[in-house]
Order: sequence, then C-alpha cells, then structure tokens
Amino acid sequence: MPRDSRPEPPVSEAALFARASELGGRTLGDVAARFDLVPPPDLRRAKGWVGHLFEYALGATARSRASPDFEALGIELKTIPVRRDGIPCESTFVCTIDLAGIGSVEWDESLVKRKLSRVLWIPVAGERDVPVAARTIGTPLLWSPSEADVAALRLDWEELSAVIGRGDVEMLTGHLGRHLQVRPKAADARSRRRGVDRDGASIATLPRGFYLRAQFTAKILAEHFAIGSQRHDREM
Repeated sequence: MPRDSRPEPPVSEAALFARASELGGRTLGDVAARFDLVPPPDLRRAKGWVGHLFEYALGATARSRASPDFEALGIELKTIPVRRDGIPCESTFVCTIDLAGIGSVEWDESLVKRKLSRVLWIPVAGERDVPVAARTIGTPLLWSPSEADVAALRLDWEELSAVIGRGDVEMLTGHLGRHLQVRPKAADARSRRRGVDRDGASIATLPRGFYLRAQFTAKILAEHFAIGSQRHDREM
C-alpha cells in the first residue's frame, strides 16, 4: 500500500479540525503507517515523536520557529497523554525560554500568549504499559483560554519572568507558578543556553521551558469532555 504524501497546510480552522477528527479512534501505529513512519518502542528516548507525528500528519508549518504550529491560522498543536480515565499523565510543554531576553518582554508580546491563544488539543493514550504503536488517539479539541485563564496565566508568567529577568534563574524550581511553571528543557545535562546573573553578566545555564501543570490541562479537558471532576496533581 503506497504511503500518503504529507498533507498541505490546512486552509481554515474547520479544515484543520476535520483533519484532526478523522484521526480520532485510530492508533498511533495506524497514523504512522500511512506515512511509512515507524513508531519507537517507547518514548523515553523519543519524547517528541508523538507531537512530530501529528505535525506531519496535519500539515503544520512552524517546525521549530517561534510561532504557533499552524502559522497562517494562529493555532498551536498540543498532544496530551492521558490515563484511561482521561486525566493528563504529565505537564505540557509550551515553549522554550529566551533566558537572556525575557526580562525585556511584556506579556502581550510573549511567546506563551501567542502559543496559548488558540490550541488544538489532541488527547492520546499515555499509559506506559500500552505499546506506543497501539496507543489510541482521542477526540480533538479546539480551545481558547477564558478571561480568567488568561489572567491566571499572565500572573504566573510575569512572576516567573521577573525571577529570570533579575538574574535568579538558578533559583527557579518547578514549585513556583500556579498553572504555569518553568522546568529544564534539555536533551542532556551538558546542554547550555545564555542567561544573565544579578549583575547582568552573561552566564551559561541549562535551557528552560514553560510548561502547563497537569491540573490546568485536566481542567480544560473536564470542561469539554465527560472525564469527571478529579484533579491530577502529579507532575513529571
């Protein structure tokens, strides 16, 4: 059976949603086979594989650029691994942080705001006892944050950005931030990015990224799907 060619970028939000909905109920292995791709045996050494699969299958355009994945539509793609009860398994990566420049950025111009203004969420079975190829794709959700969500995310972003901007990035832990947190984002412990210390001097430090806490994404899913009112506070 010939492999499908990579789809052209979707021309509208409705077209993107229809394309994502068509994948619902299939397995990751089904989708990968359509493009002659091979699922990894596990995701420990291939953490970004699921996201890349959907970027390919849905025609995302941003690649690694600092833009929403579907640039012309202003829509970010986020896959979200969930347990059998529909609760997210882990926190969700939003974007990497410009450690040297974030102190001069306002919320309205921030990459976090751009990335989260309109999101296509795709739940995927995330239980580790299920082989990657056999994991089922759930019903997609197109979401925009409410005014209350935006206010809460902005508060977290401003607090976390202020810590980095004043040169205290090494003091940040994943405990800071109610919905948004900062965590290391590196392939290994030797990775380094440029930041600044309290004196404004350049330092080499681990790359960092913004992540949404699992309880925040659980709230999003609970507002749109019948997954109960449980809260999932475990962060990975």
